[in-house]
Amino acid sequence: MHPAPSIILFSSLSGLGFGLLTMLGLGFPDVSGWVAFVFFALGFALAGGGLISATFHLGHPERALKSFTQWRSSWLSREAWAAAGAMAVLGVYAILIIFFDNRVPVLGWIGAALSLLTVFTTSMIYTQLKTVPRWNHWSPPVLFMAYAIVGGLLLAGQVGVATPLLVALGVLQVVAWVDQEKKEAASDTTLATATGLGNIGSVRAFEAPHTGGNYLTHEMAFRVGRKHAQSLKIISLIFAVVLPFVLLILPFHHLFAAVAVLSHLAGVAAQRWLFFAEAKHVVSLYYGR
Repeated sequence: MHPAPSIILFSSLSGLGFGLLTMLGLGFPDVSGWVAFVFFALGFALAGGGLISATFHLGHPERALKSFTQWRSSWLSREAWAAAGAMAVLGVYAILIIFFDNRVPVLGWIGAALSLLTVFTTSMIYTQLKTVPRWNHWSPPVLFMAYAIVGGLLLAGQVGVATPLLVALGVLQVVAWVDQEKKEAASDTTLATATGLGNIGSVRAFEAPHTGGNYLTHEMAFRVGRKHAQSLKIISLIFAVVLPFVLLILPFHHLFAAVAVLSHLAGVAAQRWLFFAEAKHVVSLYYGR
């Protein structure tokens, strides 16, 4: 699939933002006044900025509000409602803390649950697609939520919890990559099954469907070299897991913490680029890809 920059920004920033909002809703860190304002402003900026960036991938961004109308059948619509609910509830929660020094735990818990639900619904937009074997897998919901939680802990300054979870996240990501490869290799969808001609013999393409590119070849049949994919996987793990882990086990310093967060975000962006670039839609079979 074509890794559009707007979608990479959306999934990376919004995940980190809703992860931070989850931690704030649970009371980590326990802040008030203008310190709380800074933390909540950062969380809302990342979450909201990510959601806004996603609209740039739409053919008609002005129609984005229509996404709220299909909640019965669309994970995209459910994501919109969950995000709006999370930001509304946590907005009230933040105002009470910042301006009235009044913490209402139940509002924070509801906002945290809605924040994680938003990340889950985002992942389900991709997981539901049986036409993309790499996405129709257990890993997108688990990884999207794991990255959000770890990123949120890093932004919230919860070093003691974030450090071991970074290691767990790295292991989980490697296991997911290996299992995704197996899932894609074991897919029983071929050119023979796609055309329905397998019962009469071996099926191969006589020539390309057409001589030029089109929407499908651009969006659904993106190619990334295996060698480059492996290199990017190593790079994403170094930035998302290894470097933040090393920085966090050193004597604490705010500069180290900031670099750890930025490094983690860079690693997440690389991972999300691969998430899209490596995913092959079955329609690519018609184009010999």
